[in-house]
Amino acid sequence: MAVRTERRQQKILHVLRHRQPTLAVVLENIHDPHNVAAILRTCDAVGVPVVHLVYHSGQEFPKLGKKSAAGALKWVERRWHRSIEECYTALRSEGKKIFASVLGPESVDLFTLDLTQPIALVFGNEHTGVSEEAWKAADGMFQIPQVGMVQSLNVSVACAVTLYEAFRQRRAAGLYQQPQYTSAELQQLYEQWLEK
Repeated sequence: MAVRTERRQQKILHVLRHRQPTLAVVLENIHDPHNVAAILRTCDAVGVPVVHLVYHSGQEFPKLGKKSAAGALKWVERRWHRSIEECYTALRSEGKKIFASVLGPESVDLFTLDLTQPIALVFGNEHTGVSEEAWKAADGMFQIPQVGMVQSLNVSVACAVTLYEAFRQRRAAGLYQQPQYTSAELQQLYEQWLEK
């Protein structure tokens, strides 16, 4: 029992030291719980500590099953917003640039985007994509390059591709080698996570 407890404590510390508070994800009106759960799992895998959930225009946050989220619900913080303006104000107060995933001529190629900077990545509804309000208020737009007949990916897949490009860039830049949290923040989070 003591060995198991020690392993859990070491695992928590290891994970917290690799969390990337300068990287955030915004989900706008995504209603499929399987998509949201898959995105949360990817966020946990690459160290995204917070996902911002924007539900407006009558949309409601989908009910997530613990099984489909594979435990990510426990380790990835979710912050709810009732408007894009509210969400973007919060992100900009943290010094983050905001880039929306949008297919269009003004969007830059994902692989040319600097994902090592403090940044929030916005993904939209399965049917309508990122709203006009959300992309117009963003600092820029990006798209995942594709050469197939179908010009869009499932939102959870698009998010995974994007976050693993962020992971690749950040790991190459050494951002996973040193904790991004202060010692005090790490200790506070560690104590919180021990209670989970």
